[in-house]
Amino acid sequence: MLGYGCYLIQSTQLFRVFRAFRGQQNNQREYIMAHSDDHNTRTFSSLVVDGMERAPSRAMLHAVGFSNDDFKKPQIGIASTWSMVTPCNMHINKLADQAAVGVNQANGKAVIFNTITISDGISMGTEGMKYSLVSREVIADSIETVVGCQGFDGIVAIGGCDKNMPGCMIAISRLNRPAIFVYGGTILSGCHNNKKLDVVSVFEAVGARANNKIDDAELAAIEAKAIPGAGSCGGMYTANTMASAIEALGMSLPNSSAQAAISEDKQKDCERAGAAVLELLKKDIKPSDIMTKAAFENAITVVIALGGSTNAVLHILAMANAANVDIKLDDFTRIGKHVPMLADLKPSGQYSMAELVEIGGIQPLMKMLLDKGLLHGDCLTVTGKTLAENLADVALYPAEQDIIHDMEHPIKKDSHLVVLYGNLAAGGAVAKITGKEGLTFTGTAKVFDAEELALKSILNGDIVKGDVIVIRYEGPKGGPGMREMLSPTSAIMGKGLGKEVALITDGRFSGGTHGFVVGHITPEAFVGGALAIVQNGDTITIDAENNELKLHINEHEMARRFELWQQPAPRYTRGVLAKYAKLVNSASLGAVTDNLD
Repeated sequence: MLGYGCYLIQSTQLFRVFRAFRGQQNNQREYIMAHSDDHNTRTFSSLVVDGMERAPSRAMLHAVGFSNDDFKKPQIGIASTWSMVTPCNMHINKLADQAAVGVNQANGKAVIFNTITISDGISMGTEGMKYSLVSREVIADSIETVVGCQGFDGIVAIGGCDKNMPGCMIAISRLNRPAIFVYGGTILSGCHNNKKLDVVSVFEAVGARANNKIDDAELAAIEAKAIPGAGSCGGMYTANTMASAIEALGMSLPNSSAQAAISEDKQKDCERAGAAVLELLKKDIKPSDIMTKAAFENAITVVIALGGSTNAVLHILAMANAANVDIKLDDFTRIGKHVPMLADLKPSGQYSMAELVEIGGIQPLMKMLLDKGLLHGDCLTVTGKTLAENLADVALYPAEQDIIHDMEHPIKKDSHLVVLYGNLAAGGAVAKITGKEGLTFTGTAKVFDAEELALKSILNGDIVKGDVIVIRYEGPKGGPGMREMLSPTSAIMGKGLGKEVALITDGRFSGGTHGFVVGHITPEAFVGGALAIVQNGDTITIDAENNELKLHINEHEMARRFELWQQPAPRYTRGVLAKYAKLVNSASLGAVTDNLD
């Protein structure tokens, strides 16, 4: 279905990378290669620590634990996203230590450094959530800054929350030094009254409490039991989606995406990753050799089969941009026509990531897809082997499991990620349609210029059957920051309106969102997209069969409204949010900030 061989693409991609890879960094690498005595393993660190004139640098490194022998070893930066602001990352300092053990035992010198993380789950529904997508860029910039400054020869990046992962991968692509990404691992399920819980259970319980389906004591019990410890949110939400995508891309060791955060397997994964980077250095295998167009197509295929988060669209576009690979919004449609949704995982399904781990993770799924010709098996991976070689000896799922459906009995015969166009989304929009909600929805617009206003209306009972909730001015520039709408969508579910109303927005959705929802609408309202002129009472149709998002007004009325529309003043004029709003591009291009041409 995908057409052409991976190695041909790799050759083309390498040529393009060495001709056009981010001019400044390309020039830096060429300079370093020309002046280095050891091109294979110490290309960058040798310029920092070799020779009489580098004595001051060595003096400072002695103080942080370097021995004389360490200066002769390749230096591997361990990018740790450890933080106590969220359970997703609270354990990653220990995983970074294990990765360092792997590096040092393989005769490298590990240097651990930190970058930031924020918590989507904690900030959800507040003004603070506007910093979430921004953090992806800050993480990428900070890792690039440290590695570029310190002269590390390779990288192990460990991420445990939604924006850590694409942030790490963007930096890895920009730097193009031997690198491996390690997922921090999934959380285990909470439990209340013999029912498994996760963070989305709490969001939906809020809606249930507002609808008097549960009382305060029940809400408090669910709140207290939903998050039992360290690890990323437990369904096929954004963190587990992106971990799976990166493994399918070839940039993580096999099974890195499918291990519990607190487990011996995850510790071993980190140790193996540390050692594996040294092998990549010896073989001179760089991210640009692995992250080809075919490899990104593999990542998209696996995301679809797993029923993954809409955020994967945004992040894969951004990662591909950083890798100089031509992936567009329409590639999700092209691939999605042939790939079925097979995983019965939360939020729309029954099972958690921890339960998928128990039956073998995503490797057997990938083998199923490969056997059906839906993956490029000849793509190189961080093991130094091809994807097909990695999967050759993988055992199939046990016969009695029903988490992953077989190809003949899919949950949905094609992709749940549906790219819509129309007079409301000239630049495209992304819907998450599993089929359980139906494939079309026509309803009456109720318009809100901020997420908080919509949530208040939902909880107050103002939203009724047949409404299309419109939340605008929440896009990359308008928000700024493109907040996730988990609070409104969870409240809708908690109110029992999941199949009765729809929600559309130029913001985005948490991986925990389900229901009839459309996000990433472009052009966004703030830059004069048609979402800005929708009025209460307008009729809107979401059509996932014909891939259309339509506002039912005539062209004359649309033109009249555009004539009257005025762009709102920016919500932020100083600081990181203002800088982000000025630099960020469209969600249909990945909402990246480094396309400065």
